[in-house]
Amino acid sequence: MAELLQYVITGIAVGMVYALIALGFALVWKSSSVANLALGQLVLVSSWFTYGMLVQAKLPYWIGLPLTIIFAIFLGWIIERLTLRPLIAQPILSLITVTLGVGYFLEGLVTFIWPVSVAALPTLFPQEPIRIGPAIVSQEYVWAAVISLVLFGLLSLFFKYHKMGIAMRATADDQLAVQACAIPVTSVFSMSWIFACIVAAIGGILISSIGGITHGLVDTGLKSFSVVILGGLDSFIG
Repeated sequence: MAELLQYVITGIAVGMVYALIALGFALVWKSSSVANLALGQLVLVSSWFTYGMLVQAKLPYWIGLPLTIIFAIFLGWIIERLTLRPLIAQPILSLITVTLGVGYFLEGLVTFIWPVSVAALPTLFPQEPIRIGPAIVSQEYVWAAVISLVLFGLLSLFFKYHKMGIAMRATADDQLAVQACAIPVTSVFSMSWIFACIVAAIGGILISSIGGITHGLVDTGLKSFSVVILGGLDSFIG
């Protein structure tokens, strides 16, 4: 019974991280109707970048982790600005194909910079396991679940009350109406990609802290896509 409860708790924790990563798909889809097929590669490149900062550059956590988030922000801005915005009037299939190409490019870049197949991040959370009822659970899973929940809560408040969050929801409902209200739709598109890269980076760090870093992290995109289907393509937090 204790072993079953342990599997249930760890499964829920990992599922919550996948749900957080899946938010990166829903954000882009809702604001622009573009399927973000580079999601798994965004997780991959952010995880390896974190490895580069913390292990190879030997930076302390309080510098290395914020640098990863800054990198994710810059990456999201670059992807939207340089690869997708020039195609904004093109058929939607063209934009979706471009995201696939961006994903393959990022995957190849990661393989070139970090040719090793497996790596591990330094210990990010306390190693002493905790007891939940009869089950003994590693703190990595507990912290992953807590951080994912907190981020979901913060993002919910952002979309409900912040000006840009409201603009992103409005763009998802009716782009023409948003343009008529003088809301910069291109800025909304850019912010959606920035947020997608941020949640992919945080999700990648959490997943990597549990199972290490491998090039198989690309598969998290497919796993997260199944979460999106279950929650609904038209729902930010669904």
